Amino acid sequence: MTTPRLTRRSALFAAAAVPFAPALLTRPAHAAAEMMGATMPGFNRFKLGGFEVTTLLVGSRPLENPQETFGLNASPEDFAALAEANFIPADMSQNFFTPTIVNTGAELVLFDTGLATEAITGVLAAAGYTPDQIDVVVLTHMHGDHIGGLAGDAGATFPNARYVTGSVEHNHWLTAGNEGFDTKVAPLSEQMTMLDDGGSVVSGVTAMAAFGHSPGHMAYMLESDGQSLLLAADTANHYVWSLQKPDWEVRFDMDKAAAAATRKAVFGMLAADRVPFVGYHMPFPGVGYVEAVDDGFRYVPVSYQMMLNG
Repeated sequence: MTTPRLTRRSALFAAAAVPFAPALLTRPAHAAAEMMGATMPGFNRFKLGGFEVTTLLVGSRPLENPQETFGLNASPEDFAALAEANFIPADMSQNFFTPTIVNTGAELVLFDTGLATEAITGVLAAAGYTPDQIDVVVLTHMHGDHIGGLAGDAGATFPNARYVTGSVEHNHWLTAGNEGFDTKVAPLSEQMTMLDDGGSVVSGVTAMAAFGHSPGHMAYMLESDGQSLLLAADTANHYVWSLQKPDWEVRFDMDKAAAAATRKAVFGMLAADRVPFVGYHMPFPGVGYVEAVDDGFRYVPVSYQMMLNG
């Protein structure tokens, strides 16, 4: 066995270190830093050609017993197995609510308004906007978590905006007796432009029929300087249970068969064309891609792709 050679340099280093060793062992600890609590950013902004897109997190909350909402027609065993394969629990999920602002350079367009006025105005302020700057408000559909921020006790939230929605969706809720629609949307109907599949909100923003989740649910395709992105709204409500298994039923899909067919068609197109999308209920910042896998799709959240656009 070779005996380690003690050089003058190593001996000096060892001698210098020894006096400090007891001090390190007996040094009193400082008071622990206060726990700050988990946080999440309120907005995320990126370029898309000549557009500037900002996703806004207006709320997030846990959901117990998620199979009461997702995968209604799946067995508990299959539901749990898919959750485990994707490193998420089967007995708890997290919901996200994500409106989107598109600055076209000429107009500021807001897609959906969240659950309450206070939430949307608060995150708008954090992102650097005021409600009176919004030129157009687009409603993808009339469920409460998309129309709740339209108006509050003080009246309409966006005093200078015009409103756009799908004609099929609007006309359905006119006679459906929905309280949220009656109090939030109906008073603004005279200021609304009704669109059908292929209609234009503004230049570069086109409506796409994505019926099923609601009778006239719409997605919107953004196109600018050769770049595209789909605002998919509620076409898929969960990044695993709705995308990997598009045939699994979702509690809030009003026409479950039509919603499943729409998921397959829309995300099949996105996968084939490698177009990113914003999902209203995807994990924040809500932006990702899909890859076709077996009979469904794998969600690929964005990393730095959008940072390379600007």
